[in-house]
Amino acid sequence: MSTHELYTKPPSDPHWQVPASGAARFSWEYDEGRARLLALYQKGKDKQWDGATRIDWSLEVDPYDPLGTPDEALSLYGSRHWAKMTERDKGDLRRHYASWQFSQFLHGEQGAMVCAARIVESVPDLDAKLYSATQTMDEARHAEIYSRFLHEKVGMLYPINDNLQSLLGDTLRDSRWDMPYLGMQVLIEGLALAAFGMIRDTTDKPLPKQILAYIMQDEARHVAFGRMALRDYYKQLSDAELKEREEFVIEGCYLMRDRLRGIEVLENFGIPKKEAEELSEQSEFLHLFRKLLFSRIVPCVKDIGLWGERLQKAYLDMGVFDMGDSNLDRLMSEDEEIAEKLDQERFEAEEHDRLAEIDQAIADGATEEAGVQIFP
Repeated sequence: MSTHELYTKPPSDPHWQVPASGAARFSWEYDEGRARLLALYQKGKDKQWDGATRIDWSLEVDPYDPLGTPDEALSLYGSRHWAKMTERDKGDLRRHYASWQFSQFLHGEQGAMVCAARIVESVPDLDAKLYSATQTMDEARHAEIYSRFLHEKVGMLYPINDNLQSLLGDTLRDSRWDMPYLGMQVLIEGLALAAFGMIRDTTDKPLPKQILAYIMQDEARHVAFGRMALRDYYKQLSDAELKEREEFVIEGCYLMRDRLRGIEVLENFGIPKKEAEELSEQSEFLHLFRKLLFSRIVPCVKDIGLWGERLQKAYLDMGVFDMGDSNLDRLMSEDEEIAEKLDQERFEAEEHDRLAEIDQAIADGATEEAGVQIFP
């Protein structure tokens, strides 16, 4: 089935074309490069995996409750609209919200794949090109996985959110080689990591938990890559150049914050846009969700050296300034551990089932042998 048949509202154009800008850069220096970055490149090679086999796609998913979303997490909860909804209506709402969330993840991963390929093209250093090549493959795998989940398990997709598309366009149109790092690795990937983590840690559904845990294991490397490359480069920039990038971060963070409301979902349920915005803004869950989503962005921005007065004021306005003290390395380490633990649990469960089958086969064989009568 064509994806366009599954969209709640078909995209206005099946292909979005963003004019390319900036130079393709080649490096004739094939020395060993930076040790930290080459270690990350090695890890990127070692950690490649196949989404078709590592994830258990046989797990069933209820399309009307794909994530086990509690009522309180839905923007309509407690409103006059909620009081009129049947259980079927509420199931439809959960399906739409899950579709909307994972559709934005999907579109973001395609954007990340394009940005990673752009970094391979434009970054001047070979060690960064090598790592970006592994990330391009990672992002392709993520897009494949989210697409499969939406097609096979949810059966519904949403078009790309306007704010996400705007930030992607700004990132790709900029001719400066560091902007795909800043727009994608720090802002879009950082926010996505936090969103993935919140769902991973709250869902009781095994398939989306697997998907998010394994993808987050990759994304932790990607954010680390952006931090390394930008921290080194931004030490060389003038105050004026740093301010330009801080302005980009401020605008991008407001776009990302406003992207998260899911207004499109409520509009599909017949709620006027203005009222949908008001309902979303009144949601206590959304306020908490928004704040936690910046737990990955703010400390990363601070770490790479973008921490001017205007940027700090913007984070105070958003209510996320205190996130600057979050321990990114600890968060990334936890992402790795959760994925590895999930692998271990699945391996042990499969091994237990295999041994049980062997024991049963032996028991069946013994029963058959005891029942055999030999005649002269």
